[in-house]
Amino acid sequence: MAIKRKNEIPVDVYIPFVETLFRDGLTLGIGVVAQALLAVMVYFKTDDELYMGIAVAIVAIGFLRLVSIQKYRNAPALTDAVEAHKRENVYIFWGVLHASALGFFCFAGIYLAHDQFAEIAAVAVTLASATSIAGRNYGSPRLVMFQIVAATWPISLGFLLRGDVYHIILGLLSAPFFFAIRKFAEIVREVLLTALSEEKKANLIAQRFNRALNTMSHGLVMLGPNGKVVVANAEAAHLMSLQSPDALLGRSIHSLLQRGVAGGMLAPKDCRYIEAQLTRALREGRDRKVLVSFSNGQHYEFSAREGNQDLGVITFEDVSQRVEAEEKIRSMARYDSLTGLPNRAYFHELVGEFMAAGDRERLCGLAVLDLDDFKSVNDTLGHPIGDGLIYAVAEKLSAVAAEGVKVSRFGGDEFMVFFDRVEDESHLAGMLDDLFAGLQGDVDVAGHVLRIQASGGAVLAKVKDSDVDTMIVKADLAMYKAKELGKNDWRLFESAMDAAFRDKQMMKADLRSAVEARELRVVFQPIVSMDTMRIASCEALCRWNHPDLGPVSPSVFIPLAEEMGIISDISTFVLNTACGECAKWPKQLRVSVNLSAKDFRNRDVVEKVCAALASSGLAAQRLEIEVTETALLDDKSQTRQYIEEIKQLGVRIALDDFGTGYSSLSYLHKLPLDKVKIDRSFLMDVTQSKRSLELLKGIVNLSRPLGLAVTVEGVETFEQLKILAHSVKPDLVQGFLFGSALTASGIETMSNTVWPFASEIKAANRGSKA
Repeated sequence: MAIKRKNEIPVDVYIPFVETLFRDGLTLGIGVVAQALLAVMVYFKTDDELYMGIAVAIVAIGFLRLVSIQKYRNAPALTDAVEAHKRENVYIFWGVLHASALGFFCFAGIYLAHDQFAEIAAVAVTLASATSIAGRNYGSPRLVMFQIVAATWPISLGFLLRGDVYHIILGLLSAPFFFAIRKFAEIVREVLLTALSEEKKANLIAQRFNRALNTMSHGLVMLGPNGKVVVANAEAAHLMSLQSPDALLGRSIHSLLQRGVAGGMLAPKDCRYIEAQLTRALREGRDRKVLVSFSNGQHYEFSAREGNQDLGVITFEDVSQRVEAEEKIRSMARYDSLTGLPNRAYFHELVGEFMAAGDRERLCGLAVLDLDDFKSVNDTLGHPIGDGLIYAVAEKLSAVAAEGVKVSRFGGDEFMVFFDRVEDESHLAGMLDDLFAGLQGDVDVAGHVLRIQASGGAVLAKVKDSDVDTMIVKADLAMYKAKELGKNDWRLFESAMDAAFRDKQMMKADLRSAVEARELRVVFQPIVSMDTMRIASCEALCRWNHPDLGPVSPSVFIPLAEEMGIISDISTFVLNTACGECAKWPKQLRVSVNLSAKDFRNRDVVEKVCAALASSGLAAQRLEIEVTETALLDDKSQTRQYIEEIKQLGVRIALDDFGTGYSSLSYLHKLPLDKVKIDRSFLMDVTQSKRSLELLKGIVNLSRPLGLAVTVEGVETFEQLKILAHSVKPDLVQGFLFGSALTASGIETMSNTVWPFASEIKAANRGSKA
């Protein structure tokens, strides 16, 4: 590997240094002429032909040296160090010859052809030329050294050969002169080398800055203290439709913005606003952004900030795609993707703005519409068909949208319509009647003909007396009332609906508190054996005695509990209480507990039964779980699995309310049942209707071969009991004929009681067997 010499300079600096040697021929020519003339003058002074020879030699060498300089100055630029070295050697050769001629001129004047004028002239011209060696030839250290030696050593030699002390000392003093000139040349060279290096760095930085500036995605202009552009990049020129960044130089913000005005893309007032905002930002020294929309649909964002040394910076970019994306996102956030109608949040915002503006005394109306039985469309035909139906309804509703009427898809199958400036109740009723009439009819959705039916609720209120949320709540209450009254119609909100709603909410809160405080109680309705007319089992029933309202019917609070999601808590309470009380009764008595459909939605129901049996110590066969058809319809396979797991514990399973569902018969052989309980509806007219009697007999005859016990519910009269005993022959009966529900201690007390009419029933049983 080559070793770099101490004084070796980089190639990219060495080559320019060599090129400087051939840069100036004029001063060299002047020097040659002056030197030759002085030698000629000495010749005329001394008549010594040696000086004429020296003059001729100086002219010849100078001429050839100038020819060489001209040749290489016109030659192709240097690209490599080898060629540069060759040119340097050529220059050194002629330079040393030239310096040698001057040195000989001095030697001749001092020693060979002694003449006082010749001595002074030769030394003067040589020393004058020597002082220029460092300035002219700093690019070649070798040449500096060779020329100094060639020019000054003959002078020293001449003085030394003169022999006297004074000339010898004078000859020796040329050595410091030699080193001084050489040192001066080195200093000049180092200074220039440093300058070139710094220039190189500056050029590199400038190139990088220029590249960074002109590859920016933003347009950029820098303004001087006078507000005119002093720096601009290529993107700025492109965005301004100019050929190059130089075309922007010297322009002001105003002139740049006026280009947009002149092209019809920017209004004059917008131009003034933008200029004011950017100028203010530059003056105040803080960032400010201004979004500008042009008539061609483009959007530019300008940013201004104060720079250093009174320079201001303005950047701008085409943000059309970003603005379009933001507008799309804003639209997605405000409008329903399926129907294109305003969504819940945006509708709320629009209605709020409507109500906040205008006369506060005016009337406005709000209607809520909900499609009837929409869930069945999704369940039977699929969600795409359901979406098609929603879209069809939205199209019909959009037809009523106007300046003062706003339509929204509030979510799911629910729509809302706001009516601004309603005259009175009849005016709103007329608009809603027209709206519902427009909805009526069939629509074709992907080949399926569907009939649109909707229930609605509306509210009419003064703007000053209401707000959006309150109106929505009241309209919802009116809609629920419309659904209760048969659907496919609308109802106007009445104050009684609000009172009922508040009462319901209060009752929900009280019920939750009662469940948490275990204020509910369990009573037991006897289930009587037809053979013995004694209590064989009993059904556990939950009761709630409200502190203010008194006893609340289970038909009221059980649906509330299901709606609130706390029905499973009630079921657990009843199950644990029933098992605990039954464990204290005579062993022939059993207890029956009705579990809700929600209890069978996860495997916790099996764990609850296990826990109740374990904590009470009740034998599993003494517990009977009643299952309704609602539970079976929710998830047949999952419910069946849980029922089978409970059955494996030894617990008996009964199908409650048999006959009220459309698929009851299919359960008789698919589920592990022990009993069916025939609903009270079959017994209501059994004393007058032979058809009802035959139906009862058929159910019993159908169940017995399957090994199922039969309980008939709703026995309220002795006549009903007699018919059951004579013709139907169920295993068990249950109803108010045997009294109302009893406490646990009441059941225990009556466990061995035989009802007074037992003998008659037994006689009826014997008569039927005979």
